[in-house]
Amino acid sequence: MTTTTALQTAHMLSPGANLEAYVHSVSSIPVLTAEEERDLGERLYYHQDLDAARQLVMAHLRFVVHIARSYSGYGLPQGDLIQEGNVGLMKAVKRFNPEVGVRLVSFAVHWIKAEIHEYVLRNWRIVKVATTKAQRKLFFNLRSQKKRLAWLTNSEADAIADSLGVETREVREMESRLTGSDMSFDPADNDDDEGSYLSPAHYLEDHSQDPALQLEAADSAESSNHSLHEALSQLDERSRDILQQRWLSDEKVTLHDLAAQYGVSAERIRQLEKNAMKKIKGSIAA
Repeated sequence: MTTTTALQTAHMLSPGANLEAYVHSVSSIPVLTAEEERDLGERLYYHQDLDAARQLVMAHLRFVVHIARSYSGYGLPQGDLIQEGNVGLMKAVKRFNPEVGVRLVSFAVHWIKAEIHEYVLRNWRIVKVATTKAQRKLFFNLRSQKKRLAWLTNSEADAIADSLGVETREVREMESRLTGSDMSFDPADNDDDEGSYLSPAHYLEDHSQDPALQLEAADSAESSNHSLHEALSQLDERSRDILQQRWLSDEKVTLHDLAAQYGVSAERIRQLEKNAMKKIKGSIAA
């Protein structure tokens, strides 16, 4: 990447004072076809091609603008929301695996929203009281409710409060402060082909790539591995070796091979294996 290109990229990632000019600039960048996106994704994923990463980021800056506009009701500078969303986009591009079979826009939406959410929670005056997980849920979930409801009825407010673990008065207080423009799921009638591409109806999110779910899965896998190693350590050496050779090795051995190794019958090896597996399951479940 040349110095001129690097400076141009840095400029495009930071909206600056002239937001209208920035939006016009990113809107003029061509949208990638599925084939172009996959080619760039493979160049980055397999060869760490930084120019491919730059092209992927630049082609999706318009999508960040589209998402950032849906957070205009929080009273924060639009340029800052876009800049935070761009950070999320870059994180998504870095982690994008073209072999999964989803478009980058579907994968990136979670990372973009996550960065914007953190920025809103850090800076908006109303949410400075949102110090608990339940209050954070209330802040964003209630705004989502307001996209399809007018003022909440008493039963609706009570139901939201109960589901999020907060007081009804907190729901009412947050509801009275939330304002902002709505975002239609379907493209507007006057949208051209390029505008309809940005509509949520144009794509389906890949929920398997949600950062929160990925972290939860990683924690679960780590916990399971730890429990398995603990359970294996409680077995006698022979039982542990049988399980290791039968299930945990790249080249699994047969019952007859183990029978010859230990000088017992294949049926005896099967019994030892069965008893060891039962102990493993009991230790993990405890």
